[in-house]
Amino acid sequence: MKRRNTMEFTYSDDLWSDLHKDVHGFRPSEIFMKNLLAFDDETKQNLWDALCEQLEENTKAKKAAEVVAVEKFEARIQDIIKLGAGNRTNALLWMSGTETFYHIQDVEHFVWEQGILFTNYGKQLVKDLAAIVDYKEYDYA
Repeated sequence: MKRRNTMEFTYSDDLWSDLHKDVHGFRPSEIFMKNLLAFDDETKQNLWDALCEQLEENTKAKKAAEVVAVEKFEARIQDIIKLGAGNRTNALLWMSGTETFYHIQDVEHFVWEQGILFTNYGKQLVKDLAAIVDYKEYDYA
């Protein structure tokens, strides 16, 4: 195995837990972290590079899934318009009609459930819905 110049190492011992969580959705185990400390720099760098590649693949897959979710949601709106809603506003009201909204966070949750909250489309949809839905007062009794 070719030896790297130490200036070429890009991993950070302080960021393993964060990178692992970004890639896998959870922090690494204590055993993983203890084993990691025993690795030489070359092995750590190879593992770091593999995790970074996986993070990039995960990000691309997430973006692709968001594109599909937006397309499906917009197609659903068009179907509801054809079924009688007549326009986008009515279609959105029909789609969200079974929801109870107390706060804008409830609107955001509805959009999040569609898998599109963190897209530009989803952010605009939150604004559109927030302007047309009826908010209920929360009964604290």
